[in-house]
Amino acid sequence: MVIYMNHKRVSVIIPAAGNATRMNGIHKTMYRLAGVPVLIRTLKAFQNIDCVGEIIAAVKPEDIEAIRRLIDLYPFDVPVSVVSGGSTRQESVTNALAASDARFDFVAIHDGARPLIAAEDIVAVFDAAFSYGAAALGVPVKDTVKLTENRRIIHTLPREKMIAIRTPQVFRKQLYLQGCEAAKKSNADYTDDCQLLEAIGAEIYIVYGQDSNIKVTTPSDLQVAEALLQENGGDEKMDIRVGHGYDVHRLVPGRKLVIGGVEIPHEYGLEGHSDADVFVHAVMDSLFGALAMGDIGQRFPDTDGAYFNIDSMLLLKKTVGIVAEAGYTIGNIDGTILAQAPKLAPYIEQMRQRVAEVCGVSPERISIKATTEERLGFTGNKEGIAAHAVCLLTK
Repeated sequence: MVIYMNHKRVSVIIPAAGNATRMNGIHKTMYRLAGVPVLIRTLKAFQNIDCVGEIIAAVKPEDIEAIRRLIDLYPFDVPVSVVSGGSTRQESVTNALAASDARFDFVAIHDGARPLIAAEDIVAVFDAAFSYGAAALGVPVKDTVKLTENRRIIHTLPREKMIAIRTPQVFRKQLYLQGCEAAKKSNADYTDDCQLLEAIGAEIYIVYGQDSNIKVTTPSDLQVAEALLQENGGDEKMDIRVGHGYDVHRLVPGRKLVIGGVEIPHEYGLEGHSDADVFVHAVMDSLFGALAMGDIGQRFPDTDGAYFNIDSMLLLKKTVGIVAEAGYTIGNIDGTILAQAPKLAPYIEQMRQRVAEVCGVSPERISIKATTEERLGFTGNKEGIAAHAVCLLTK
């Protein structure tokens, strides 16, 4: 916990709606950096700065629900919201600013793809902004920089005066709104937040930051970020947990058959207090088992009317939240459903998608198989359906 007492409050805006054209198809903000998504690492960097009043992520419209579900899996000490970003950085920040709390005097804007920002750098640039009204992180340029045209050198720029600007960039909110209004009137579209204030003649104080505050823009940057995490002890020793779950339910008439969150047409359904989703129950038991937290009967007892006929995907979501609160990330889940009938193969892919969605992981991390027991035992006699699941958790 960073102890940083100040009566001022800051709205932190994280623009993360870029197209990532240099990432070769990798969704950089969702990419798991040492087990934790890049965007989550970025958001988490601000949660323990006690003058932060809220965090707002501006993302692609099509990513909003996925990002919200992802954020739900990780506990935050400050309010975190997600808004639709725009086609440009300036539009994304403007959208987030419109959703910010008007009571907070300052706005801090930080790239969603800068997950390694150090707490001391955040505190330093906040402190400078509180003193001067506007401040930004930067690092001295180490290379000689040339002004060029058509690949020909026009002029050598004085390196001693050159600064590579990074984020966070922090401004008194009213001052930043003046810059936004001026940019709107002049139809200007800036790629850097400081430019809006430069255009209206505002002075911006520079705070020298750490070199480790890199922006992930290419696949190789992910490798550099992984190395920096290891170097800084970000993941000193990975804690790996494995859990196994098993569940079985009787087939009875007059019930819907729901397996893996998918309703399957059949003359019989599974008997149970909830919707009796046998596969999801096995998955939940594996997650609780990995954490040595008992089983679903202890967590969601069938004596509690609140769980009567409940959608098991809601219980899985609660379970995944418990996993996240314990500090663990789901590595993968592998499961097998034992059923003589009905044929489940046509529904497996849909099950994988549903379970992955609730668990906040890609479908590639969810394996679901279905098999019969060659007409042996209660499943072979079509008396019931059983399921096994194994999970891997990392911390």
